[in-house]
Amino acid sequence: MPAKDYFHEEVREALQRDGWKITHDPYKVEYEDIRLAIDLGAEKLIAAEKGKKKIAVEIKSFLSKSFIYEFHEALGQFLNYRWILRRTDTDRELFLAVSQDVYEEFFPHALVQGMIEEENIQLLIFKPNEKEITKWIKQQNIKDT
Repeated sequence: MPAKDYFHEEVREALQRDGWKITHDPYKVEYEDIRLAIDLGAEKLIAAEKGKKKIAVEIKSFLSKSFIYEFHEALGQFLNYRWILRRTDTDRELFLAVSQDVYEEFFPHALVQGMIEEENIQLLIFKPNEKEITKWIKQQNIKDT
């Protein structure tokens, strides 16, 4: 089993505090001979829609000295996971979870913003110490319509 991300438990608790039920830890996906594990799977009852919203969350801490290297790795993982989910679990949305500090320091850069918008990366922003979700960011990209 893959190692858990540094902020795994904080994101898990933040999701639960936000009303999400953790259904998978990790959320294992498989396509043909490829087996991968996304950090978390969760669902939430949405009363207004009379249904359930299902998500998968890939958590990234960005603790190394090279943010760009880790961003490339995170982007690649996200795209691979989304590709598989679109073929195996079409009701589940994928989010990349990053801390508020990392989001504020690194995500305003033009390269990062451009890739997030172009590749329609959905973000979950959290405060690790408070175990709290501060923002959900969903991109609206014409490529995915």
